[in-house]
Amino acid sequence: MNRFEGPGAREARVRYLDGDFQVITPGAFVRCAVTGEAIPLEELKYWSVARQEPYLNAEVSLKRELEMNPDLRARC
Repeated sequence: MNRFEGPGAREARVRYLDGDFQVITPGAFVRCAVTGEAIPLEELKYWSVARQEPYLNAEVSLKRELEMNPDLRARC
């Protein structure tokens, strides 16, 4: 059994705010919007307020941002 199995190990519903997030439906984790990997809530550090999406890490967050805003690629 892994840490996302068993009672109470459900996917949470979260509202992403500037610098914080609000748990709407309790759970142990959220799924990365890009990779689909489970992110424990206590490890969640990257998300988009505008798109209301969580990201596994900074690299994945940047990848998604460039995907959604191709004009930013010229600035990198």
